[in-house]
Amino acid sequence: MALLGSNIASEVGLRLLLYPLGSNVVLRTACCSVGVALPVYSTFKAIESKNQDAQQRCLVYWAAFGSFSLIEVFTDKLISWVPMYYHVKFAFLVWLQLPPTNGAKQLYTNHLRPFLLKHQESLDRVLGLAYCEVIKLVSSYQKEIQTVKIMVGKITKSADKMLRSPPTTSDRSSQHRSVDESATPSNAESDQNNS
Repeated sequence: MALLGSNIASEVGLRLLLYPLGSNVVLRTACCSVGVALPVYSTFKAIESKNQDAQQRCLVYWAAFGSFSLIEVFTDKLISWVPMYYHVKFAFLVWLQLPPTNGAKQLYTNHLRPFLLKHQESLDRVLGLAYCEVIKLVSSYQKEIQTVKIMVGKITKSADKMLRSPPTTSDRSSQHRSVDESATPSNAESDQNNS
């Protein structure tokens, strides 16, 4: 009986996921889970296990996923209108990760690596200039950044203090007193109600 229930649940799940006119919310969640959540956990495991091959696979995946995400950002308005786009995206993200297909490695080796090798010098120059501009921007707003850091620190300390300290007995009694006072009518209110 449990076997029958699990088949029904998986069939309903697959129909929800693959139904072309279904909600994109389900597919977008599935894409996020498969494209980001699972690889984050796999990356964590690869780092903790100190397995060089697993770390290399994760790096290749993130390079492929990052390049795909970059393209998607600039073409989002156009491709979101493509019928079944999220179905194709889901299949692509699964293809990137599956060991038998080794999609991320194929994408990296055949397309991303040659492109980056060809344009490495100009990309380094552009990134160097951008880095210098960001440093200048941060330096010019050092005072404002310091003020924001202080404010965030104070807010964090206050919130932490409020969350860590249980209400004192005087706080509880004042809360009870205010509840009792609001529950009993004042003399003026009771005089109005009696007339």
